[in-house]
Amino acid sequence: MAGVLFEDIFDVKDVDPNGKQFDRVSRLFCESESFKMDFILDVNTMIYPVVLRDKFRLLLATTLQEDGAPDDGSYTASLEGTRADTFEYVMYGRIYRIEGDDFGDSNAILSAYISYGGLLMRLKGAANNLHGMEVGQTVYLLMKKLAF
Repeated sequence: MAGVLFEDIFDVKDVDPNGKQFDRVSRLFCESESFKMDFILDVNTMIYPVVLRDKFRLLLATTLQEDGAPDDGSYTASLEGTRADTFEYVMYGRIYRIEGDDFGDSNAILSAYISYGGLLMRLKGAANNLHGMEVGQTVYLLMKKLAF
């Protein structure tokens, strides 16, 4: 799919293990099913409650357009036929750091850090699963809970 940086199913393994820091935000610790990526995400649980053992689909994309056409980073509710239509929770942010073991090694472990207006995310795993991500790049995070 054009414009898609990463997609997988995640299981919530822990919620706020160091205690709740903010009333409306929880920090989720998750693991992906297919790629075994570690994932930490701050979520506004007032508008999107997530609990231990929830399972969700995650998509990271550079655009909301299904055809991969770039957008200007602004959202208009009148837009129809976007990726957001099939998801329940959407955030827009920027990659602010990528770090890892060895950028030239195909077995390297990388971590991509993204800020969504102060809600933070870290995706860590095999470098080949994080190709296409660059510092400064804007990214949409789209989530949808799955029934299991």
